Amino acid sequence: MNRADKKTGKGALGFAAICLLGVGGVTLALAAPDIPHNFDADGEKIFKSYNATPLEYMAADSGGRNLMGFYELRQYPGSPPRIPHAVAPSFSLQADNCLSCHAKGGYDAELDSFVPVTPHPENELCTQCHVPKRTEKLFVETNWQSINPPKLGRSFLAGSPPPMPHSLQLRENCIACHTGPGAVTEIRVEHSSRGNCRQCHLPVISTEPLLEFVRNK
Repeated sequence: MNRADKKTGKGALGFAAICLLGVGGVTLALAAPDIPHNFDADGEKIFKSYNATPLEYMAADSGGRNLMGFYELRQYPGSPPRIPHAVAPSFSLQADNCLSCHAKGGYDAELDSFVPVTPHPENELCTQCHVPKRTEKLFVETNWQSINPPKLGRSFLAGSPPPMPHSLQLRENCIACHTGPGAVTEIRVEHSSRGNCRQCHLPVISTEPLLEFVRNK
């Protein structure tokens, strides 16, 4: 083998080694245990919240919150709830003040109730959407009527997982609302440890079937 052939062979081996290293790096990246960013409508929140929530809290019974009280805090289903307690102006300017109670939940002696956990603690401007009630009177007269809340259940087959009756925007962390003593009684689940809720429960996009079909008898 002449010198030129040896150089060509060494170059080919070097290129092959680089390719193998690249493939190995890609393989390691794909096999990494970290969940991809924004996986499954930001489903990463479920896993992080599960790891950060004490088992005692997740296994605790519901603290008495029900759907009637849940909707009383909202102008319409899906709107941000108002703040049902007094908030000092200086207190509301610091997100950490709100998260000191609403990040992990717990019991509030003043309100004699369990604190609901926020599903979106990264949105730190809390009072941009959540405000306390200042008056019982309306600024102007209006004929506004709230829309009806979504129906629960609605499983397509007997015993099948019910679909989600709401969108996932700002509600990516299912554990925050459906688990623990701060959860609403009617929608509290007993199997939050199963991990990815959206593996079985899917949002209702349309009430009409995509295809017409007749079940075999």
